[in-house]
Amino acid sequence: MSRIERRFATLKEENRAAFVSFVMAGDPTPTTFGKLLKGLPDAGVDVIEIGMPFTDPMADGPAIQLAGQRAIAAGQTLKKTLDAVATFRKGDDETPIVLMGYYNPIFNHGVEAFLRDAKEAGVDGLIVVDLPPEEDGELCIPAREAGIDFIRLATPTTDDARLPTVLKNTSGFVYYVSITGITGAGSATTEAVESAVRRIKDKTDLPVVVGFGVKTPEQGAALAGVADGVVVGSAIVDTIAGRLDKKGGPKVGLVKNVTAFVKSLAEAVHSARG
Repeated sequence: MSRIERRFATLKEENRAAFVSFVMAGDPTPTTFGKLLKGLPDAGVDVIEIGMPFTDPMADGPAIQLAGQRAIAAGQTLKKTLDAVATFRKGDDETPIVLMGYYNPIFNHGVEAFLRDAKEAGVDGLIVVDLPPEEDGELCIPAREAGIDFIRLATPTTDDARLPTVLKNTSGFVYYVSITGITGAGSATTEAVESAVRRIKDKTDLPVVVGFGVKTPEQGAALAGVADGVVVGSAIVDTIAGRLDKKGGPKVGLVKNVTAFVKSLAEAVHSARG
């Protein structure tokens, strides 16, 4: 079993939903990011999503766009992101790590080289938002052959005719985008998410994780009752941004403050089922 499969299997036995956190690689600096990454498991994070900074993040809202810009300005590269994962793995060989982003940096790195380097670093899964199922030969199938899960997004506009195509080569888990639009915009009702999750689970045995628009422990707890996991990204990134000085550098206590917020989210998600 992969790390992702093991983690979801364990959580299922414990009757808990997964808490998945998103952080942008290199934000606000590579050093601070490394410290934050190391602290996430102790804060209760079950799966870590790491954003790969890119100059044209079309699916991301302002908070994550700004995080990517800060990371790029601080010198973050794809190689440094993989190095950060490798460093994390020296102290944690259990927490699944998923890289999330766009195809361009991977293409520039070279698909074969990227998959080799990602596997060696300890990456478990990929979410590449601008590669549709029709392009599975580009990265999805090679990634799965390399032992890296390829996690697909389903949305409120993914109808019953489209859903089987989306699920065909998906592995690890299904990421249900609970709203239409960019990250951090609005939020969906629990009832709407429950209906959508049920529709997806009728077509797959994979866990279904819900993200986009989840900003508070209360929202996370509500969704944890109807899904296999909950993702929080923009709210965490906003918390990082709120602990920067006038020059954009990290204030003292940034990592402590961010991990405390993450812990409050994780506890709410984990306790949602009693």
